[in-house]
Amino acid sequence: MKKRLWRIIAALCLFASSFFIKEPALLHDGVLVCAYLLAGYDVIWKAVRNILRGQVFDENFLMCVATFGAFALRDFAESAAVMIFFQIGELFQSYAVNRSRRSIAAVMDIRPDHANLLTESGEVQTDPETVSIGDVILVHPGEKIPLDGQVLEGSSTLDTAALTGESAPRSVGEGDEVLSGCINMTGLLKIRVTQTFGESTVSKILDLVENASSQKSSQENFITKFARWYTPAVVGAAVVLAFVPPLFIPGHPFALWISRALNFLVVSCPCALVISIPMSFFGGIGGASARGILIKGGNYMEALAKCSTVVFDKTGTLTQGTFSVTNIFPVEVSSQELLRLAAHAEFFSRHPISVSLTDAFGRDSISEELISGFSEISGRGVSVLVDGRHILAGNRRLMDENGVALPSGEMQTGGTSIHVAADGKYLGYIVISDTVKPDAYNAVSALKDAGISRIAMLTGDNAASAEPVARQLCIDRVYADLLPQDKVCKIEELISDGTPGTVAFVGDGINDAPVLSRADVGIAMGGVGSDAAIEAADIVIMTDEPSRISTAIKISQKTLRIASENIVFAIGVKLIVLILSAFGLSNMWQAVFADVGVAVIAILNALRAMNSRML
Repeated sequence: MKKRLWRIIAALCLFASSFFIKEPALLHDGVLVCAYLLAGYDVIWKAVRNILRGQVFDENFLMCVATFGAFALRDFAESAAVMIFFQIGELFQSYAVNRSRRSIAAVMDIRPDHANLLTESGEVQTDPETVSIGDVILVHPGEKIPLDGQVLEGSSTLDTAALTGESAPRSVGEGDEVLSGCINMTGLLKIRVTQTFGESTVSKILDLVENASSQKSSQENFITKFARWYTPAVVGAAVVLAFVPPLFIPGHPFALWISRALNFLVVSCPCALVISIPMSFFGGIGGASARGILIKGGNYMEALAKCSTVVFDKTGTLTQGTFSVTNIFPVEVSSQELLRLAAHAEFFSRHPISVSLTDAFGRDSISEELISGFSEISGRGVSVLVDGRHILAGNRRLMDENGVALPSGEMQTGGTSIHVAADGKYLGYIVISDTVKPDAYNAVSALKDAGISRIAMLTGDNAASAEPVARQLCIDRVYADLLPQDKVCKIEELISDGTPGTVAFVGDGINDAPVLSRADVGIAMGGVGSDAAIEAADIVIMTDEPSRISTAIKISQKTLRIASENIVFAIGVKLIVLILSAFGLSNMWQAVFADVGVAVIAILNALRAMNSRML
């Protein structure tokens, strides 16, 4: 770009000097030819090279034909001006493309340079691709984590901005999982590698971003096909315009119509469309990645922009995916005593619900010597002696089978109820549920504000667990007790029910791979590090925030709007100026402005897609 800038400046100086060198005419024309060659020698070379390769009809060919024609008509100033202005437009395009690439570079910068492998002889710096699963690496403060792994020793805070777009650091310590691409900010970490470099998070993300441009939207495909037929058509039209009218219109010389045809060719350059439309989508993908949203291609961005229905999985998507005690309903005992008995009763069980009870009471507060005669009854609960009292803890069926009468009246659920009885006497129940993510309510509200007409939930959980979550989040429809294949069938029903717009499914990317693949747009929530998320989904939300989905929709809609604006603007202006050129109402200077000016305006408009904050 610097070389091109200096060439343009030098060519402009020569061009300006021609206004002061009028005589001799040969010197005047020679200065303009030098200005032309300095500005456009690379354009001429590209045109010749492409012709030899069989790629005749491109903007380089059109510029050469137009300027050579002007030379033939001895309009040297016009030829030099056309080439200089064309190069100015190309300079703007190069700047825009480089800026767009830099927006992606922040994501690409997560590639690690090396890994500090711990061997018997000490610490050895090596290529991350040579490190195997089970090897131990050291990550010093300020270094990128090169491979996914588990912390063996040390504690630190990690900068996860490159993966999630979040600036808030994350604390890690012994036993925690860490992902490649994060930056170790404070302490020294000893990490056991759990994924090879090719299967690591950073490698999968880099591959996803690098290949995003291969998945083109319908607008990009339209422009590709349009340019393929458009350029030969306008060249043919220019030939007809140059030679047919003088044959049938008396008094009209060939020079007049050849000049008009040359103007016609300059205006017809399709670079405004060919460059600005892909740049719009490329910029949109880059702007989304800066917000922790990875979109695999322009076609998925287009589908998301047209989305009218968003369907959520429940566990791990709208909820935390971990069980906890949410309510305690005691009968003739205190809440703390009911929780104490239940925690002691469940102490030896490894069931997730049992673990949530012991964690709620405090595992360290449990007196193991008080527990005896533990028996786990499959599908019902546990029977155990706690401090000499016979405790039953489990579901309603366990109570019924042991003759324990539950109080009449409706019980509050909203999750899984654990009933507790001591020596045959009912003491109350504890509700265990998967808590809703703090961001979930805002996410649903934001989707409705973004114009999403239907929001539904598909879950394998029972209706008693799913419906309270749906009511809390104001979700329109709930489909519970679904197996993975049932979810696919339900998505197919929603797709084919005649509602306009596309259907997006949001899941955790592990158990929902089939339905992620079947939906018009599959979105993996919290899927960083998950093979299923990156492979099955079309879009990966790299944070655990459902609200990023509305952000992704807004970015997609904005990108599509910018691309459409460029198509209408570029084609509209070119058609008008082409007609004016055909009737001799514009000269080549105006034609150059119409070409370069339209291209620059369209490209500057496309740059707005990179700014994801301007929603």
